[in-house]
Amino acid sequence: MADYQARSADADDEALERRLTRSMCAAVALAIAVSAAVAPWRVTTGLALGGVLSLVNHRWLRSSIAAAFGGDLGAKRPRLKVARYVLRYFVVGLIVFAAAQLDLISVPAALAGLSSFVAALFVEAGRQFYMAIAHREGT
Repeated sequence: MADYQARSADADDEALERRLTRSMCAAVALAIAVSAAVAPWRVTTGLALGGVLSLVNHRWLRSSIAAAFGGDLGAKRPRLKVARYVLRYFVVGLIVFAAAQLDLISVPAALAGLSSFVAALFVEAGRQFYMAIAHREGT
């Protein structure tokens, strides 16, 4: 029974991960499409860069946390794997800084693109709220 529950929880986690990734991609694509029609090109490139970095950052976060906390928690973990968790902030910041210095992006637009995970969380919260209302029992 416990094995079934563990597999079910893993399947639920994977489904949630797929929904969040799809929502992030949709939010970035929608922002870029609207921006391309109404905003200067630096805003559009900022949204695109921020959105791509957001997706890469999210993937990197998952692997960093899995490396830091995966396996036997009592065993010694290599410091390099935990350092990757912090390193990703520096890499993202460096890329945004370099693009801003080259005058390729709007920094506020890049920050908005980096916030695509927040939009995905709101979509997921709305989905969960709908499921709770639609599938409630004893109304």
